[in-house]
Amino acid sequence: MASSFSDRGSTVRAVSNVKGVLFVDYVRMIRGRKDVDWRRYLHENALAWVNQPIDPVGWYPMAVFEVLGNAILDVFGGELDLARLWGAQSVELLIANNPLLWAPGDPVETFNRVRVLRSTYFDFEALQFPMLLDDEVLIVISYGMGARAEEAAAHQTLGFFQTLLEKAGATEIVATFLEQSWSGAPRTALSLRWTPPG
Repeated sequence: MASSFSDRGSTVRAVSNVKGVLFVDYVRMIRGRKDVDWRRYLHENALAWVNQPIDPVGWYPMAVFEVLGNAILDVFGGELDLARLWGAQSVELLIANNPLLWAPGDPVETFNRVRVLRSTYFDFEALQFPMLLDDEVLIVISYGMGARAEEAAAHQTLGFFQTLLEKAGATEIVATFLEQSWSGAPRTALSLRWTPPG
């Protein structure tokens, strides 16, 4: 039987993992806020992950990822706009680590590359792309976390893909959550529409 990571607010089974290149984002944010007493928000077993070196190509438990994310939400007052901004800022880091993620001037090819590369960031189907057109994509988001963490992660995902689209040359981008798992829907579905370059 799979074990579970036990900490405040964690609901993810420990068998799910996230790549270090994403995990290190949370760790950097926690380490960077030296004015915060993180012992108020994290138990010792979670802090142990923060205090160790993070291998960008290694695998880390999604359960710990969720706990760290919830602690960051607590410190920042649960601002979803900050989660979206965080996702937007992560684009540059991921492109630096994997330049093939981005196809300049070609949003559709960019999403095709993300489809291929998504399995390198999670060892489960966190993101699916059931529809991809020249000016629209449907993304099904399922990180398997609790409602609060899932909502924040979905907004972070929105910020990431919106910024990635902008870098690929798309304009007039409109993002809409068609379904929201944190509100009781069976899944989260994000629609992104844009005007293609040229």
